[in-house]
Amino acid sequence: MKLFNCDNCGHAVFFENVSCLHCGSKLAFLPPRMSVAALEPVPESDGVWIRKKRGNATSTRRYRLCQNNTQHQACNFAIPESDPNPLCVSCRLTQILPDLSIEGNHERWFRIETAKRRLFYTLARLGLVSVDPPAGEQDGPVFQFLADQPGQQVMTGHCNGLITLNVAEADDDERVRRRLQLREPYRTLLGHLRHESGHYYWDRLVRDAGRLEEFRAVFGDEQADYGQSLQTYYASGAPASWQDNFVSAYATAHPWEDWAETWAHYLHMVDLLETAASYNTRLVVPGPEEDYDEVSNPFETGPTDFDHLVEQWVPLTLLLNSLNRSLGQDDAYPFALSPAALDKLRFIHDLIQSPHAQLEQEPQSDNCQVGQVDDGSQSPQVEPAEPPAQSGAPQPAETT
Repeated sequence: MKLFNCDNCGHAVFFENVSCLHCGSKLAFLPPRMSVAALEPVPESDGVWIRKKRGNATSTRRYRLCQNNTQHQACNFAIPESDPNPLCVSCRLTQILPDLSIEGNHERWFRIETAKRRLFYTLARLGLVSVDPPAGEQDGPVFQFLADQPGQQVMTGHCNGLITLNVAEADDDERVRRRLQLREPYRTLLGHLRHESGHYYWDRLVRDAGRLEEFRAVFGDEQADYGQSLQTYYASGAPASWQDNFVSAYATAHPWEDWAETWAHYLHMVDLLETAASYNTRLVVPGPEEDYDEVSNPFETGPTDFDHLVEQWVPLTLLLNSLNRSLGQDDAYPFALSPAALDKLRFIHDLIQSPHAQLEQEPQSDNCQVGQVDDGSQSPQVEPAEPPAQSGAPQPAETT
């Protein structure tokens, strides 16, 4: 994620900021511009804002704040005034949210939506979602954020365009408990959403694009029984030499999970590189003749060479982990990528970089059921249940 600057005073501001800490200006993220902007109200137009301009510059495009901002203080995206949808391009993707009358659910929902907006930003930077869909429509996967009910566990997963997340994952203590129970080195809300978005884009970029044979040559045959593969993984764990071919232990469970884990890693890669570039980070890149190399923004350099990304990624993760250790924290990036894993990342990179048709939203299947494991007829499917967490009746999100 890049740094932004306040239009009013030029002070550095961040993606989640709602006001400038230096001059107090109202801030919002403008998806059509992919930028955080300082706003000022339009006189005699209730709820309408325009972008502040420094000096004598003027701005004419008018915006409204997302309804989840004005009603719940849970979003910092703005909407073009002409857009009929009261929700921003990110919030309108949420079909169901947890019951906000239950204590703690507002904070859980806020944390999840914050992570989802970061996912939306990266997907938009990669050209995989529209930042300004016509007529109040939506683009990309849709989401439901649910809590466990008595006798019914909510499983985080994807099914035919619908991503489900158990809101218990927004509680740090519960998420850490699950991470330790499942012997995972990394578990975050953003990581969950990136992983599940991978299943969505497998459908769009591989299956629907007729690239199954290319996929199978790299990741294996996804026709292997999914349910049985996961049962085997959870019973026996990953093979001893999994690091030779996979980005994570869970990636060994099935080719769909290998793809989704690798997809999430690719989103980690481009986001972290953009962040480092926004701070003008310079690193020593290992090689026969070590030299300082300024980290480049993968979204602003035109078609990006994958080998160049990797050359910058490796020392950047070493720096990141060293900084964490200096603060007594565990490694932020607890992975080591083998040549085979890098080949899989290259496949995803090349697929995203290649010209692709406009991705159309596929309607949610009636066969997707929360709390049940799919029978393998869907691709990819909901993943196995985990230990119960909080309970609470979900309610529909406000959508048009």
